[in-house]
Formats: sequence, C-alpha cells, structure tokens
Amino acid sequence: MMAMAVPTSKEELLAAISLTFDRLYADLARVPVARAREASLEGHAAGTMMSPADLVAYLIGWNELVLKWLDRDDRGEQVDFPETGFKWNELGQLARKFYDDHQSLDWNDLLARLLEAKGRLVETIAARSDNELYGQPWYGKWTKGRMSQFNTSSPYANARG
Repeated sequence: MMAMAVPTSKEELLAAISLTFDRLYADLARVPVARAREASLEGHAAGTMMSPADLVAYLIGWNELVLKWLDRDDRGEQVDFPETGFKWNELGQLARKFYDDHQSLDWNDLLARLLEAKGRLVETIAARSDNELYGQPWYGKWTKGRMSQFNTSSPYANARG
C-alpha cells in the first residue's frame, strides 16, 4: 500500500483522516464480537499482545487526547504533551492506561465511541483555519495540523497493519 503524502492543509488533513478512518473502520466492523477481547495483535509496548478492543481503546485515547490538547489551547491553558503524568518515552504505559480506561466497554460501544471521537475531531479541525493548523509551530517544530495528523490519520493507517 502506498503511503499518503503528509497533509499540509486543512483540506488534506481532513481527507487523510476520512480515508484512513474509513478503511480502518471497515476492518474493525468485521471483527466478531466473540473475538474482540482476544489478544491476537502485537501490542503497543514491545513484546506485548493486545486485543482488537485494546486497539480501539488506544485509538479512542489518542483521539480524545488531541481533542483535549486543542480544547486546552483554545482556552489559553497549558497543554501537557503527551498527557498529564506521561512523557513521550512512556507511550507504552500511556497505551496501557487507554486499554484500562475502556476495559468496561463492550465491542459495539467501543466502536461507537471511536466513531464519535473521530467525528468531534473532524468538527474541531474543520472549524480551524489553514493558518491556525499549519501557519506556525505549536509544539516544538510541529504545527497543530501535524500534531493532529500524527495522532489520528497516522495511527488509523498503522492500526490496519
């Protein structure tokens, strides 16, 4: 599969999110409920296994985290990247937190929550200008658009692997 070009505008970012999400969601929709909690996939931390439900919990976690970052930024509050209490070199632990946070949801509720989080992301990105998304650095050298893409369309595409 050919990798998509890195989005450099709001339109390209929304198209990348839509395309990668739709492909992933079609795959997820084929997972039988009875196998949703079966640890059959390589986990997010080296040497671990996860279930399709854990994968969806991970994607929900990152989608909701991007929404939190954008919301805090909109309110002029400091954003704790990647998440309060976690450093970038602790993403395996953050993945575990996401799995645990969504452990009580059944497969259909997980899929619905992922769909809802993706919908909210699309809305919040669509409401922003190209300049806000790509006009200036937001976190280090990364723009809001690139930080959003790193944590939405990229993981959607990676999850299909």
